[in-house]
Amino acid sequence: MTDYRSSAAGRRQSWFGAKRYVKRLLAMRIPHAAMRGALRFVPGFPRTGRLPAPAHLDEVQGRVLDVRFVMLRPDLDEVAKELYWGRGERPQPADRFALELFARAARRSDVVLDVGAYTGIFTLVAALANPQLEVHAFEVVPDIYTALVDNCARNDVLHRVTLHHVGLGDPDRVGRFPAVSATSALPSYYSTRLAFADGVRIRFRSLDSLGDQIPPRGRVLMKVDVEGTEHEIFRHGQEFLAAHTPDIVCEVLHGVADGPELEALLEPHGYRFHRIRGARLEPAAHIRPDASVRDWLFSTGQPDDLSIDVP
Repeated sequence: MTDYRSSAAGRRQSWFGAKRYVKRLLAMRIPHAAMRGALRFVPGFPRTGRLPAPAHLDEVQGRVLDVRFVMLRPDLDEVAKELYWGRGERPQPADRFALELFARAARRSDVVLDVGAYTGIFTLVAALANPQLEVHAFEVVPDIYTALVDNCARNDVLHRVTLHHVGLGDPDRVGRFPAVSATSALPSYYSTRLAFADGVRIRFRSLDSLGDQIPPRGRVLMKVDVEGTEHEIFRHGQEFLAAHTPDIVCEVLHGVADGPELEALLEPHGYRFHRIRGARLEPAAHIRPDASVRDWLFSTGQPDDLSIDVP
């Protein structure tokens, strides 16, 4: 089994080892100021969120609707970096819309499950949008989990957020992830689809095992971002889906996700499917991964229940 970091894909991802050094240079005060000055002649490019944030910046302010929050270390955190370049908002319309949709849904929910929480933007927005909400956040990568803890502490939501250093999916699985990512940023693309020769072993549990975390008649909202293994979560969560029918904002990656299996796992519970395309929802008869669409809404209700317009 080839370690992802030494594979052809892993070496390309790291620019053959040069990426972290280039980004570290561009994050320094003088080179960063020069880069910002040059980008005045490239309108719109900084708002892609792909460029480094300054290394001396400790935190960045974020906003979604009327929710205000803080995220730490934009020099390492890909989402915090986006907020820096987006002046407090996620730069891409679909990402911004998905977060707004989630904030609205959180206000009518009792429990949120943030699966693949990364550094916690969905967790923070949900917890701050609804002071009565209980959140369970799941993150498997050790140093990303540490950043998640720090962000929850900084925003003073730890009393309502339970952090799980476990994965959701096949309860017989034990994954292995690097103890320290040692990349140019905290990686948002690690999953059990990638192999690592060394690191920390992380156990998994089933979605069905979380049933006792939900109060009677509790309304559940989920976010799932697990880089192509979402079908494993729902395969081992059929009892949970039947009992609670949560609204689900789910990443469905083109070339990775198994659309037909997702359909087969969700349809028996009455789910309807909507692509998040730009700043709107687009109904879909089937789940077909699309290179131009990353996030979907799976719901047994109607989108207008969330005050969202659908064409």
